[in-house]
Amino acid sequence: MAIDATQWLLLLVVFLVAFLFTLLAKHGAVKRKHGVRVPPGPLAVPVLGSLVWLTHSSSANLEPLLRRLIARHGPVVSLRVGSRLSIFVADRRVAHAALVGRGAALADRPPDVTHSLLGESRNTITRSGYGPVWRSSAATSSSRRRTRRASASSRPRAPGFAACSSTSSADAGAHPASPPRVLEVFRYAMFSLLVLMCFGERLDEAAVRAIGAAQHDFLLYLGRKTSVFMFYPAITKHLFRGRVHLGLAVRRRQKELFMPLIDARRERKKQIQQSGDSAASEKKKDDNTTFNHSYVDTLLTIRLQDVDGDGDRALTDDEMVSLCSEFLSAGTDTTATALQWIMAELVKNPSIQSKLYEEIKATMSGDNDDEINEDDARNNLPYLKAVILEGLRKHPPMHLLLPHKAAEDVEVGGYLIPKGATVNFMVAEIGRDEKEWEKPTEFIPERFMAGGGDGEGVDVTGSREIRMMPFGAGRRICAALSVAMLHLEYFVANMVKEFEWKEVAGDEVDFAERLEFTTVMAKSLRVRLIKRA
Repeated sequence: MAIDATQWLLLLVVFLVAFLFTLLAKHGAVKRKHGVRVPPGPLAVPVLGSLVWLTHSSSANLEPLLRRLIARHGPVVSLRVGSRLSIFVADRRVAHAALVGRGAALADRPPDVTHSLLGESRNTITRSGYGPVWRSSAATSSSRRRTRRASASSRPRAPGFAACSSTSSADAGAHPASPPRVLEVFRYAMFSLLVLMCFGERLDEAAVRAIGAAQHDFLLYLGRKTSVFMFYPAITKHLFRGRVHLGLAVRRRQKELFMPLIDARRERKKQIQQSGDSAASEKKKDDNTTFNHSYVDTLLTIRLQDVDGDGDRALTDDEMVSLCSEFLSAGTDTTATALQWIMAELVKNPSIQSKLYEEIKATMSGDNDDEINEDDARNNLPYLKAVILEGLRKHPPMHLLLPHKAAEDVEVGGYLIPKGATVNFMVAEIGRDEKEWEKPTEFIPERFMAGGGDGEGVDVTGSREIRMMPFGAGRRICAALSVAMLHLEYFVANMVKEFEWKEVAGDEVDFAERLEFTTVMAKSLRVRLIKRA
């Protein structure tokens, strides 16, 4: 007997209902294991995910949404993005139990859909899965330590500070009606420093700004154009082909700028090997333009295991570009953003700025009055360190860590984190938790001084306990933590030493936030600089 249209429709409805119940059964299967539940969250629809995510999927809307969910459900919540479970942690004890107590189980990274669409491998420090490839890539972090030793003097940082100082003071003097935008100055200063550390050559301003523009375009692309690919990328990559093509174009521009510099270090390495006397070869270079050791030099020595496991190979050009981009992005916007927030607090709190200046002035001697170096900052300026820590607590540049992925079912803080779930840690919420910090919305560096209060002896690495975690914690902690702290201490100390930082009349400091790649000031900080006598 033939089947008419009504019967076909009925069969289709039955099939869809059966399919829906199957999805619901699978969806509920991970809700409980041995009596432990997945963290609570809003209603989720199979295939589509959490309904609230569908209307708040942009990065700018995510944090306000999470705050509302935490107020309703508690400090650990879950959201479904399509079929993927994402868990968000805003409790310091749960964060420590997860990142330190169960570090190996949560050290993996979720698949990076965007970079995959751009045809890139995961062979970088931040994106690699936890395993042999990550351990090989993480060897590059030793380059950062060697680069730091190579820059034990202030020679590499001095040009960055000089650029920062001269640009700020020149703009303030030449254009008093239009004071300098502090973040732009800081970005250029930090970026010029990191370009030198990365490629080993001091480039002219035009070249640095061209690289910086390409890098900033790529970061903005990642932050603003890629959230649509979180939903079924096999489909959305066709629906949003223009965004994929934009990402490829931005990446091509980076490669055009990076590869001549990488090839120059390759050639330099070859010449040194041929000469058989690296010290003599390096002396031929002008110390004012060349850094003897660079990040690229270390990348050129790395060997990764072949896919077939029969041997090893050097990094490809694309992998070199990705690792250099990672190096520059990890240290530029984050450090520049932290500097902006810290200096904004010093402008808004002149008594704190005065106290810091007095400490700095007390360390200066007749034969050492040109510059605060890292030894002074590390050993003789405890209030400076307290100012830096308070800035990072109250204004962490990254409000969410890079996501982790559970390699197995994990029970943490009374909750089940199922295998394959993405786990995110809310840095800003932990550092501003009113149950853990006294007056968390106020800028009080004294809390970190000996006998000063609730921040005394805080472990910024989070290995003992987590009170704040601007650099993450556990096995995937920021590899450049020490270098970042060194840069912050150096720049803040010398900027306060050289200038008194004051508000511009009629242009008060506004601490409202805006998300770019990092969380910056919504209203860019403008200042009036007064040269100290």
